[in-house]
Amino acid sequence: MTKSFTDFLTDARQLVEEISVETAAEQMEAHGADLLLLDVREPDEVAKGHIPMALNVPRGLLEPKADLHFPNREPRLENREQHIIVYCASGARSVLAAATLRQMGFSNVQSMAGGIAAWQSEGRDIVQDSW
Repeated sequence: MTKSFTDFLTDARQLVEEISVETAAEQMEAHGADLLLLDVREPDEVAKGHIPMALNVPRGLLEPKADLHFPNREPRLENREQHIIVYCASGARSVLAAATLRQMGFSNVQSMAGGIAAWQSEGRDIVQDSW
């Protein structure tokens, strides 16, 4: 049986808790540096603006960057028990990424519904890096 994108999203949503922008902001404020905000968008999307303090690991690089045995892993993805909120542009890639992290052994992963689009529509701050 073949699967559609919608099928993959439905399966991922069974593994992952989706939270609102408001809940994400509250958790960010409450947990500060103990929470990892993970942006899984592509670098060109991130360059247009991202949530302050977010770590960018594009969805296509997530598995090797989160693999403890990969030589070029992302050090901030070593702790399998840390609280992680994943976001993307609209909330679809983040659900898939969060489900992947769960399958890789991360125990406290949530996806921010609506992505950065919902974040911005609520008038919340974003930053642009000046390189």
